[in-house]
Amino acid sequence: MSGEVRLSRRRFLKYAAGTAGALVIGIGSAEALDRPPPVGLLGDAWAQVGSYLRVAADGRIYIGVRDPDNGEGTATSLARIIAEELDADWSRVIVEPLGLGIQAGNGEPRFTYGRQRSGDATSIPAAWADLRQAGALGRWLILQAAARRLGLPADQLHTENGVVIASDGRRLSYADLASAAASIDAPSTAPPLKATDAYRLIGQPAGDVDARAAVTGQLRYAGDDSIGDAVVAVLARCPYPGGSLDTADREAARKIAGVYDVIDITPEQGQLSGTAVQVPSIAVLATDTWSALAGRAALKATWKQGPSVEPSAYTLEQKALELFGDEAGAAEPSTVRNDGDVAAARKKAARALEATYFQPWIAHATAETPNCVVRLDADTSITVIAATQSPRAAYAVVQRMTGFKPEQIDIQVPRGGGGFGRRLEQDYIAEAVAVALAKKADTVRNRPIKLLWTRDDDLEHDYYRPLAVHRLNASIDRKKAIVGWHQRMASPSMLVGRATPDNRLWQSELVPDALPAGLVPNFRSDWYPLESQLARGEWRGSPHVTPAFATESFIDEIAHSLKLNPLDFRLAMLGEGRQLPYNGRGGPLDTARLANVLKLAAEKIDWSRWLRSENGLGIACSYVFGAYVAHAIEVAPTADGIDIRRAVCVADVGRAINPLGLEAQLQGATMDALSTALNLAITVKDGKVQQTGFRDYPVSATQPLPYEVETVIVPSTAEPTGASVIGVPSAAPALANAVFRATAVRVRRLPLLRELSRLR
Repeated sequence: MSGEVRLSRRRFLKYAAGTAGALVIGIGSAEALDRPPPVGLLGDAWAQVGSYLRVAADGRIYIGVRDPDNGEGTATSLARIIAEELDADWSRVIVEPLGLGIQAGNGEPRFTYGRQRSGDATSIPAAWADLRQAGALGRWLILQAAARRLGLPADQLHTENGVVIASDGRRLSYADLASAAASIDAPSTAPPLKATDAYRLIGQPAGDVDARAAVTGQLRYAGDDSIGDAVVAVLARCPYPGGSLDTADREAARKIAGVYDVIDITPEQGQLSGTAVQVPSIAVLATDTWSALAGRAALKATWKQGPSVEPSAYTLEQKALELFGDEAGAAEPSTVRNDGDVAAARKKAARALEATYFQPWIAHATAETPNCVVRLDADTSITVIAATQSPRAAYAVVQRMTGFKPEQIDIQVPRGGGGFGRRLEQDYIAEAVAVALAKKADTVRNRPIKLLWTRDDDLEHDYYRPLAVHRLNASIDRKKAIVGWHQRMASPSMLVGRATPDNRLWQSELVPDALPAGLVPNFRSDWYPLESQLARGEWRGSPHVTPAFATESFIDEIAHSLKLNPLDFRLAMLGEGRQLPYNGRGGPLDTARLANVLKLAAEKIDWSRWLRSENGLGIACSYVFGAYVAHAIEVAPTADGIDIRRAVCVADVGRAINPLGLEAQLQGATMDALSTALNLAITVKDGKVQQTGFRDYPVSATQPLPYEVETVIVPSTAEPTGASVIGVPSAAPALANAVFRATAVRVRRLPLLRELSRLR
């Protein structure tokens, strides 16, 4: 087969005839090449390249999904992008998860599927261009094959639902044309994409491709996977950050029936956070989970604290308040943004308002705890099966620990039971590899390892969302407009230990252009570091979610103080529709689109009742990775707290690929945010995390959560954004504002509302 595919310098499409007359299309990386190689020289390279698309001779269409799916709906949405451009019959589509796409190239790994990362609302925007090209190439090739078969020009043919239809009514199925299509020379330029008004799949609701298997118990999650006769491993881990092992009865553990071996695991020194074993630990290897856990209990391990003891939340909060002090000699912050002169605005202001907000440590508590299967074949290869959100990061860990070449490393990524940012860390994969490298007993030396975490492991050794303290000051002029805004935030940055310069550690905590930046003439945002040894990581919308709670709550407090309607106050702040510069992902920011979601949320919950309702109505909005989101919530005070009567979420994500999947993401994110706000906090006492299960980390299941989250998806033809986290940031402040209104007084403490809380 001759010809070239020259779609761009950086990326190119590959296709070839597969088995049984199939047309196979994939995407490879051409970053190191001046020109893509001729298609005819690809030969059997599909074993290394892997496919995005296979049109089989039996009519089935296999679509490979490159990004992991941990419940975000990635598998459905990405597959529909390809299927749309292909004009495939969706009922004949079979979606297959792709493992890490990697080749060796000039001694360095070449990642053939691109970024391969999920859970941070980036899968759709990153895939929108190249996945459409993959589907368009398939459709173009099939049209050329049909044109030759029918003796008609290709422009007299059109495709529909897996069939080529001629102007004279003749029809040919894709299955009949697949083999012939694979033998046609590639186009010299990128095939044309479908007109958006011709879309049949994109923009139409579709159930998750795994939904039936999930609800019937047939879906295999990462924890269900294994290789051969795997050995189960569980770890006893040091509960003290920076601590060490004191005593352990290894012989007692070895005497437990079914236990094969007991191995000490030592953290690698000098590695970036999230890429290595977190703490000193002891691995117990056994025939099954029960025996492994019994062996771990028999260890009766005790641990020693390190040279410094992890402080409690209260201690960190008090430190933050000291850092905020205005007296001479106070700590210098990192100034994230500084417009105008907030000090001068404060002196001239008719009124000045201040509020302080406290937010606790938060764990991810994914439904499926971390787990990993590793098969190490001596010095020849390694296979890793894990529900990671970043297969490339997993590869980097495995390669560093084993020294293997790219072609010796196989990273497989099955469906995971929740990610929320937890699976962006690779510590559990590092643990499994460390156990595989260290196993000594003859009974386990040549067998795969299946590492399992229990719920107490998960909560005690998470990469937590950092605790944070906010102090906000607003200067108000005589027209009741905000003319000065100074926000100070203190937190232990997620980026500590990740090779980030000290003066950039704020990047995981704050977004410089987040509103009300750009709306207030005198605006300043400062960040202060707090010292902590707890592992920290991304959590559902970082770095938007934490500051959004403080900002949106404070806006309501200002409106209350000025005796203004919080909705009208927000809309007045946004002003006329315009584009605001926004250097973060997704910009520029369109104030008209943000105002629109606010108005729609207010209309849906009947905001006209705001002043006279016996219940409390709250509203909040956020701009997250290019998406515009607003929440409106109604709460009723009860004898023992509150009851959330209604929750409304409105989102403008540009073109919605799968509205039903988007609705599910918004609903799930809202419920998670409300549950977190109502109940959850990780606490430290005597240097270690106290929470060990859902008994003391009570994720809400029913009341006081609402029966449903009413969603509104704004129709749009703008470029699509992601969806997995966008429903989180504005949910908690909308709830806080509803509670604030229901109480009709300034809230000092709400013991029930730990996150809403801590509002001073």
